[in-house]
Amino acid sequence: MSGDERANAEDSGSSSRESVADDGTELTHVDETGDVQMVDVGAKPDTNRRAVARGTIRLTESTIGAIRDSEVGKGDVLATARVGSVQAVKHTWETIPMCHQIPITNVDTDFDVREDRIVLTVIVETTGKTGCEMEALEGVTTGLNVVWDMVKAAEKTESGQYPDTRIENVHVVRKEKQEIAGDD
Repeated sequence: MSGDERANAEDSGSSSRESVADDGTELTHVDETGDVQMVDVGAKPDTNRRAVARGTIRLTESTIGAIRDSEVGKGDVLATARVGSVQAVKHTWETIPMCHQIPITNVDTDFDVREDRIVLTVIVETTGKTGCEMEALEGVTTGLNVVWDMVKAAEKTESGQYPDTRIENVHVVRKEKQEIAGDD
């Protein structure tokens, strides 16, 4: 909302809790004064929601071999990363400031171990008033960070650097919303 539009709204006695970016896009987490706010989803109907996110961690082939052969000194890398991923999904609202706490109904994790990388896919499901794509993204990033933490001794060079290790291509693959059938 431009300054003139805001002034006109105030003059007419109406007020808006929305703010608009320079390109006309509604900024849902910012009010007309520029203060951040949590979006009010109270009036929205509950719907079944599902989000799929994916990301990759690149590792050396020797580290991948150690993961496959269960030879990582810290323990089972993928089992630990799976637990970390699920925990991150459940606690997303605590780490992303304007994210709603939502009832998670299901979390699925899939690790695709390749020659030089691990691809993690996280599927999150909920029934509620807002989506779960942030939860899926948190699950991916934390799961991949756990993998890195578990194998960092193997990935580190003599100078303590990680030239071959990187997390990349974290993205939402898809999000779905399905209305809940009413009682007839």
